Amino acid sequence: MTDPASNPNTCYRHPDRQSFVLCQRCGRTICPECQTPAAVGVHCPECVREQRAQFQANRRASGAPSGLTVARRRFAMLDQKATLVIVIVSAALWLLNQVAGGYVNLYLAYDTVLLGSQPWRIVTGLFVHSSFFHILFNMWAVWIFGRMLENMLGTWRFVALFFLAGLGGDLAVTLLSPQTPVVGASGAIFGLFAAFFVIQRSLGYNAVQLLVIMGLNLIVGFLPGTNISWQAHVGGIVLGFITGFVFSKTRNVRQRGLQIGLLVGEAVVLLAGIGVGYAALLG
Repeated sequence: MTDPASNPNTCYRHPDRQSFVLCQRCGRTICPECQTPAAVGVHCPECVREQRAQFQANRRASGAPSGLTVARRRFAMLDQKATLVIVIVSAALWLLNQVAGGYVNLYLAYDTVLLGSQPWRIVTGLFVHSSFFHILFNMWAVWIFGRMLENMLGTWRFVALFFLAGLGGDLAVTLLSPQTPVVGASGAIFGLFAAFFVIQRSLGYNAVQLLVIMGLNLIVGFLPGTNISWQAHVGGIVLGFITGFVFSKTRNVRQRGLQIGLLVGEAVVLLAGIGVGYAALLG
């Protein structure tokens, strides 16, 4: 069998056939003959066999499964686990915030001033939202682009992208508007847009329309009276471009160590930058 990493633009089983279609589970390039239609996208022969073997093994091991076991098994076989979790957690926190009279957002929103004693806000701010339309549009964007990117990148890469873009938004808010509490996943979502654009371009697709949509949405944040954190949007976009570039340049499976190292490096730089911004605010 040929090395799947030898040429990222040709089918890993038929190296003489050029293709830009990736298996939605493992990311291998596959030609039409090797594509098996899935609920979203296509899968390569190896992933199809792995799914079937895993399903059969689970059936044999489980005996007569309970309702919880069935639900857990179905969740394990989903290709968009992280996207679903992000949407569910965000929706649950928004509903809880409505019941609690706004106290959930009060304790979970990103607030640079409070980071010293409440560092969890760096992450939790991505999952809380203000109004119904705020969470509606944000979760719609996560559901659309999140599923596509999670299928293209795999779950752990998608999670890394989401949080790195979110940290990019946090850093921009810390440096440009440190006194302003911020809620919402918008920074991370703009990062998803930017990364999707870079990855599509690297695969030879025309993604200019996405760039235009992203630009128009970014401009809205600068309009007076919108109460939108354009700083978080800009920070998310920058990190989305950077992380998407990292993914596109380290697509070879032999570069996985380099890819992980670069992503960890991004996180370290972002957290250090937030720390420096917090220290400057106190000083």
